[in-house]
Formats: sequence, structure tokens, C-alpha cells
Amino acid sequence: MRRTWIAAVGTATALMLALAGCGNASAPSAGNAANGTSGGGTSSGSKTLVFGRGGDSVKLDPADVTDGESFRVTQQIYETLVDYKPGTFDIQPRLATDWSASSDGLKWTFHLRKGVKFQDGTDFNADAVVFNFDRWMDKSNPYHKGDFEYFASMFGGFKGDPGLVLQDVKKVDEYTVEFDLKHPFAPFLADMAMPCFAIASPKDIQDHQGDIARNPVGTGPFEFVSWKQNDKIVLKKNPNYWQSGLPHLDQVVFQVIQDNKSRLNALQSGELDIIDGVNPVDVQTIKSDPNLQLFLRPSNNVGYLAFNTQKKPFNDVRVRQAINMAIDKKAIVDAYFNGLATPAVTPLPPTMWGNDTSIQDYPVDIAKAKQLLAEAGYPNGFQTELWAMPVARPYMPDPQKIAAAIQDDLKKIGIQAKIVTYDWATYLKKTANGEHTMCLLGWSGDNGDPDDFLYVLLDSDNAKPPAQNVAFYVNPQVHQLLTQAQKETDQQKRAQLYKQAEQIIFKDAPWVPLDHSTPPLAASKKVTGFVPSATGSDELLNVDIQG
Repeated sequence: MRRTWIAAVGTATALMLALAGCGNASAPSAGNAANGTSGGGTSSGSKTLVFGRGGDSVKLDPADVTDGESFRVTQQIYETLVDYKPGTFDIQPRLATDWSASSDGLKWTFHLRKGVKFQDGTDFNADAVVFNFDRWMDKSNPYHKGDFEYFASMFGGFKGDPGLVLQDVKKVDEYTVEFDLKHPFAPFLADMAMPCFAIASPKDIQDHQGDIARNPVGTGPFEFVSWKQNDKIVLKKNPNYWQSGLPHLDQVVFQVIQDNKSRLNALQSGELDIIDGVNPVDVQTIKSDPNLQLFLRPSNNVGYLAFNTQKKPFNDVRVRQAINMAIDKKAIVDAYFNGLATPAVTPLPPTMWGNDTSIQDYPVDIAKAKQLLAEAGYPNGFQTELWAMPVARPYMPDPQKIAAAIQDDLKKIGIQAKIVTYDWATYLKKTANGEHTMCLLGWSGDNGDPDDFLYVLLDSDNAKPPAQNVAFYVNPQVHQLLTQAQKETDQQKRAQLYKQAEQIIFKDAPWVPLDHSTPPLAASKKVTGFVPSATGSDELLNVDIQG
């Protein structure tokens, strides 16, 4: 495999969303999770793994979602041309066996794996790859049914947009595809490993007129069986999967139990096999249980409070800075993360290259905050809304309580904030459309590159509905720095550009960055081969259940 270009650009980069996702269902029983199946197997002896989670998927078209609960499922059904080695952001082959880039970085060539079939029996080949990219990038394509936010966020728009970096995707021969770029694009290879760019069956897309939200067909190790909304999604083993001997499991069930404690109780009783969304205070309970094992997902996220900078009074930087000075991040982290998070200063996780560690956070200073509000014309504060997520997320284990803590902090400077919430899919849609004033959200990084945080979440290109930049923050200087960083192939130079952008963003304060967490997960001791991904999209290809 030729990776000379990887060395030039660094291992990493690109974007989005895994904002992770959840549903609004009340907690159902997990005992009959899969047609009468409890965790850890069935009466017939087949291996069924039941994965407990806090909420439902939004759609099962990976190209048309940005939430982690959707990717958690689509990751099992679909595959990308390249992906990440378990537990890392190192690129490895998947549907492509090898790849190379031209010396000027404008042409990428991928050689595809032969003999792979989609789950509907049709062939995976260059035509399928071109078909998918044409569907995503061209709004006039008859199968472009969706927002495809990730494509626009990662590649700078759609066909005809001046910022689109992809000039053409074309078939060279049956198992070779060429990507032509308008300019060198450092995050390109890392972007290609993101689950949103998984390859779907062209036949399936055509059969459903472009809407495959509930009809997923890929090349992956598991096939879609059924979906009971806000309850469970059932997958079964793909008997014709191209990797010999895999997967080990016969069936996977993604079971919604909204309450974190109830989900842990179901794991302890044997109704579930793996759970995400563990309350940090329950970590010691899991460690002490001889039947359970604890996992810690690598810290690659940020939880934040975003201001809609296009709405008064949040269009005034003094108001935004005042709120940054009013919120006690350390108290929030101490109260709700049990040592599994650090207060955030900038959007980038501390472990990520490009993070400017020289930036000193706003101090908690009520007097100064009140002074700034008075200077902005709000000496007595004001009334507003504070939108809070309905369910726990990896970067925010108890968003409703955290919202209440922020509400109390805001009262100290005269801001009366009413807490507002919606079910998860509606919450994402409304915030993407800019209907909020302030909202709690977060991001789990997709590819180990600063571009995935800064460009996706805070660049003006992504401040148009449906927006990833829910602060609707626009700064031409930041845009110039972030797009220049995409074109720069020297990682040290890229890091300096990101640090300059972070300093400007910090002063403009479109967010209150709250925390970077290390999310805990738990599983039965019977589960083997599970490696939590830093992206939040855990693959179950190598997972097995013993006993």
C-alpha cells in the first residue's frame, strides 16, 4: 500500500458530527429485546448481543445523518473505502485495498476490493462508488433525497458551490476510482473513513427513489431486519460477508432504555450485554461487579453551550463574554462527571494536535459579567430560553441537570433562562434551523483532525440551515484561516493556523465550551473483542459472546 501522501499530510483530518443522538421514548423493558431474546443468546443457541443505549437512531442512511445513534447502527450495515484501526485514527484498508495520491495532491486513486457483494446480491465496484458520490454531491441527481449535511460540511458544499473541493469522481476501470480535487485537501483521506461516506447499494437507492432511511443495504457484516421506533433495531449476520469467519455474532439488537440507571440495572440483570451512557457516579459499581467490565472511550469530544449569534442579545460579544464569566465550568464538571472530564477552554480536546494550550479561560467573575451586560444595554439582565438535550450524551451525562446549574449561574447576573427541550430528532432539526437562542450540544470527533471540530462547528460555510455551526458564527478571518489549513500539507503549519483561529474564536465567544469527557461504557464479562471507538461509532465486527 502506498502511503507517501499520508506522511506528507499527517494521519488525520476532517469532520463531523458525531453529535451523538438519542430518542424520546420512555424506558421500555429490555427483557424481550429481540422477539423474546434476552442478552447473551437465544434458546436456539445462536449468539445475540443486545446493546443498550439512551435513544433511537434518526435515520439509517449514513450520508443523511449527523447523530451518533444513527452511525452506531449504520456502522454495522455499511462500509467505507478506508477506515480506522480499532482504537486509533490510523487509516487501514476496507472496501479499497490500496490508494495513492499524485505528487501535487490533486488526484487520489483507490483500488477496490474484488468479489464483494452488497447484501441484496449486487456487485460492489467502481460504478457503485461513483453512483454514491454523484448522489451526495449533485443536488440535481434524482436520488439526492436528503440534506447530506456531512458531505457539504466536509467537502465545502455541493456541485456548483464555489467552495466544493471535489471536482470529479470517476471510474477508471471496474475496480479503480479516481477523485479529482480543486486544490490539495489535507483532511481528505481521514474524511473518507468517516461512516457518513459509507457505500450503499445503488439498486437499493434506486428501488426506494433515493430514500433509504429505513431500508439500508450495504456490504457490511450485518443486515437490517426490523426497526420499532424508539424501542429497538434488529440486525442479523450477513451470511455472505467478504471477511471469512466474521462476524461472530448471529444477531445484534440496539435497545432503547432512556434512563441511564435503568439501563445499568438491565445490564446487571443480564437483559443487556453492552451499555453506553453510564452515569459517572456508577463507575465504581461496575468495577465492583464481578460479572461486568468497564470501558473508557478515549476523550475526543466537547460539550458546549452555543449562542445563536444572529439573534439579540447574543449578537453582542459583550453578552456572550458575560455569560462565559458567569458559568462555573469546574463546579459543573465536579458535580456531574465524577472525575471523567476536564473543563473546556477551546473547542479542541486537549489531546488533539493544534490545540492552543496558551489560552487562559474566562474567570468566574460575576461583577465583571454584570458590568459587561450593563455596557451592552442590559443592566438588569434579560429573559431568554436555554435549550437542553432530552437525554444523556457522551459529552454530557445529565444535560437537564447541567442546564439547571447553568440556569442558576445566569440568575446571578440577572438573566432569567427558561429551560426548553424536545425529542432528540426534533431538537437537532430545530437547532440546525437556528430556532434557538442558546442551546446545549456537543461533538464527538470523527477522524482525529482539528478540521472536524473547528471547520465543521464554527466556520461560516456551515452556518447555513441545516447548520452544523449552530452558533451561526461568521468571522471572515476565521474562515480564511480554517480553509487555508485545509490546503496546507505541513501539519506543523496547519497547527499554527488552527491556533490563530482558536484565539479569535475565544475572544468572539460564540460558545461557552463546557467540558471534554472520557465517557464510560459497561459490558457483561461474557463479551469479548469490543474496542470502544474515539468516534463513538463502535464496530461490532470482532465482538463475540462467550459461554
